[in-house]
Amino acid sequence: MFAGFLALALPAQAEIAIQQVTSPNGHKAWLVEDPTIPFTALELRFRGGTSLDPTDQRGVVNLMTALLEEGSGDLDAQGFAAARDDLAARFGFDAGQDVISVSAQFLTENRDEAVALLRQALVEPRFDAEAVERVRAQVLSNIDSDQRDPNAIAGETFARLAFGMHPYGASGQGSRDSVAALSQADLIAAHQAALARDRVYVAASGDISAEELGAVLDRLLSDLPATGAPLPGRAEWKMTGGVTVVDYPSPQSVIRFGHSGIKRDDPDFIPAFVLNEIVGGGRFSARLMTEVRDRRGLTYGIYSYLSPLDHAELYIGQFATSNASVEEAIGILRAEWAKAAAGVTEAELEAVKTYLTGAYPLRFDGNGPIARILVGMQMDGLPVEYVTDRNAMVAAVTLEDVARVARGLIRPADLHFVVVGQPEGMEPTQP
Repeated sequence: MFAGFLALALPAQAEIAIQQVTSPNGHKAWLVEDPTIPFTALELRFRGGTSLDPTDQRGVVNLMTALLEEGSGDLDAQGFAAARDDLAARFGFDAGQDVISVSAQFLTENRDEAVALLRQALVEPRFDAEAVERVRAQVLSNIDSDQRDPNAIAGETFARLAFGMHPYGASGQGSRDSVAALSQADLIAAHQAALARDRVYVAASGDISAEELGAVLDRLLSDLPATGAPLPGRAEWKMTGGVTVVDYPSPQSVIRFGHSGIKRDDPDFIPAFVLNEIVGGGRFSARLMTEVRDRRGLTYGIYSYLSPLDHAELYIGQFATSNASVEEAIGILRAEWAKAAAGVTEAELEAVKTYLTGAYPLRFDGNGPIARILVGMQMDGLPVEYVTDRNAMVAAVTLEDVARVARGLIRPADLHFVVVGQPEGMEPTQP
């Protein structure tokens, strides 16, 4: 077994060490060992997620993932829940656009039993008819709820306009018709397609050694399929600048806005991240919050963010405002976007760098967060040194860097607004 170490001396935090672990069977993971509290947080990520859904089976990966803890091996749903609770273990399973996330927390004294139960869920899910119908009903209820939620409508409409027939253009939950038609055979096929060894990333933090983690990796992963289904191709950006209005009876409108973004591995991603924090980050001093919320009182909150997906990149944001104020708010946002394209001030840049470098160490505040950060870094293709180098990279961003990135990233003419509501002076359009 190989274990490489990187010591981290983060401000406001005790030193930690990232170990790169390779199990006897060749499975890899990152580990932060901390024996001070007798429990371990384990994070697994399988690349692919709901983007692996076949066109005629939208929602199958989401439904399959939700059923992983609903019975496995010789345990039905109630038996599995009882076994997990008896071990005081916590398991979480979630399907996103690009990833299936598996989270586990367990006590050191129950590690072997908890790992055995988690392996059973990953390798031997039952997909019992009763469990399938119960969880299917929950998913259908969520779909119905989203059809009445202006935030969900805005997000789904924006995605459909941006990506068309690509999996990114459809809800990961699927539609009522597609989910209702899914069979047990479809779920079994989705399980084999999505949970495979060639796309898994693992991180752990807590009371577990590199040797012990290697044994856990082999036990959890060795019986999974070696390869999964092919990942989807590039998602072509189809949206042009403009406004789409979806009629929704409400005194206010929800507005999703944006255009294409920047790849996570682009050398200019850090300057772009800094730029967005100035323009539309979550702080009250961000430009959009200042202009739209504080100075004019048109919204309770407005934000934007970079979203580099596996097969496309977005630069998007959202806010809500009264129907009477939609046109005014969109006009202000367009003006701020144009101003941002010209760059930022030295004072803005220094303030946001201070904030970002000060806030970063606070993310490492427990075994669970540390494991999630480490597995996310692996999926982003970042080296272990990123944890120690990240703040220096932020601090090194110059006004010239931000201006260069702004000229290419921020494109006012390409902004598209999806308005869900009944905005005054704006007629509904066909989304």
